[in-house]
Amino acid sequence: MRRPPTRNDDVDWDSWPVQDYLAENYRDLHPSDAAVIAHHSAFYRRAAPGSAARSVEFGAGPNLYPLMLAAAASRRVDAVEASAAGVTYLTRQLDRADTSWEPFYSLCRELNPQLPPALAEALSVVRVVHADVRGLTPGTYDLASMNFVAEGVTEDFTELRKFCGHFVRSVRPGGRLVAAFMENMPTYRIGPASRWPSCPVNPALVTEVFTPLTEQLAVTRIDADPSLPDYGDTGMVLLTAVRPPGPA
Repeated sequence: MRRPPTRNDDVDWDSWPVQDYLAENYRDLHPSDAAVIAHHSAFYRRAAPGSAARSVEFGAGPNLYPLMLAAAASRRVDAVEASAAGVTYLTRQLDRADTSWEPFYSLCRELNPQLPPALAEALSVVRVVHADVRGLTPGTYDLASMNFVAEGVTEDFTELRKFCGHFVRSVRPGGRLVAAFMENMPTYRIGPASRWPSCPVNPALVTEVFTPLTEQLAVTRIDADPSLPDYGDTGMVLLTAVRPPGPA
């Protein structure tokens, strides 16, 4: 008998294994990171410096490079994170970021010279917000970024669609959106034992979910990165879009 899908509220996110996740994914700059940074940098280069009064990293996690990238266009970036472990890590990084993030920032700045010279200066506009992204007030932000969240917090495709809807509605009408998803990733492990939910998505599904919610939708993908752990994924799906006028 098939077990029911694990949903976001079934999971103890405060126990998210931050250090195992960082060790497996972000202690080095992998080719997939570089590809996502290149994609997102092209998105941010289209925005004037400081043109977004407030941006949101929707489910920030411990990944700092989306926060670095947003600093070029944003006067304030809210890193909204539900996990106590994630909040603790992010707060510490804003005080003094690990040196392992420097190569990431060097690439971000190479691809977008609008960023300030120092990583600490870029992160100075970030505020850590300990909150559930589903509770954000719609229309709060000018720009929203989401990386490996909607497909990585639930096994329920209906809930995934709802997360994507919250993401779109977090920005005002005309607000800009950029996102990355793991492609076809099943429920997966981090570290020696911990098990975490996921919905396997692909470009067609991402396009289907976002087409009725957005305008100027562009969806692309990159292949799996053999330098990363094998989580069962087949690559990444990347998105840019705009929230249209009126309700989404």
